[in-house]
Amino acid sequence: MRIAHHEDRAVLVSPDGTTAADLATASAGLFDADPALLYPRWPELVAWYDEWEPVWDVPVRREALGCPSPRPRQIFAIGLNYAAHADETGLGRPEGLPPVFTKFASSLTGADVVVDLPEGDIDWEVEVVAILGYGGRDLTKADAWSAVAGLSVGQDLSERARQLAGPAPQFSLWKSFAGFAPVGPWLVTPDELVNPDDLRLSCTVNDEVVQDGRTRHLISSIPSTIAELSRVVELYPGDVIFTGTPDGVGMGRTPPRYLAAGDVLVSRVEGIGEIRQVLR
Repeated sequence: MRIAHHEDRAVLVSPDGTTAADLATASAGLFDADPALLYPRWPELVAWYDEWEPVWDVPVRREALGCPSPRPRQIFAIGLNYAAHADETGLGRPEGLPPVFTKFASSLTGADVVVDLPEGDIDWEVEVVAILGYGGRDLTKADAWSAVAGLSVGQDLSERARQLAGPAPQFSLWKSFAGFAPVGPWLVTPDELVNPDDLRLSCTVNDEVVQDGRTRHLISSIPSTIAELSRVVELYPGDVIFTGTPDGVGMGRTPPRYLAAGDVLVSRVEGIGEIRQVLR
């Protein structure tokens, strides 16, 4: 199943991503048009979808795609979760669960957007984003995949100069400018993916490949991360988890390279799709 936030409504997306079905209409009002209201009813939605006969009658407009979970109660982001990325930053490889921070909700946006660059050194980080369909505490690693509604493509845009200044790095604030958390183009349920534990993710700047990795190289896998988070905090349906980025970011280059007005940033995840940001 593929679900998108399209023209401010929840839609089911066809396998080729070109057409959709309005969920409220297709379900005769059983489910709300608001995508945020789907996650607390995720088991019902899955059961209904398994019996639904698809009719794809809504053309998908990329510019109308919003974040699949538009109002998450919590946004988690995992830093330094690939060894090669930890090495390139000079911050060292983590032991146990890598650093956890947030991206504030006002930075969330959809798949294909224009992002206004603030002052500073703006860097890219392609990520697989997990969106939860179940919540709770003390989830086991074995049960963690069942808590995931689906996966999406994300970009953890970052302003490095202020992030790394001061007596200690401050991740959350300087990764939360408007448009700094694009997620999309839709959510894809894990059963649609050949191997959700081994997905290729990549990023280009002006058609040049700058990142190319696989999620099998995560230090803390997606189920491990969910289990560890749930030992500390209660997780909720619709929560968003940025799971980490592979090496190839701008700050790790010699000399460092950062985004500039006019750059086009495209992020891709195997089996899910791509998102596109134009910087200005």
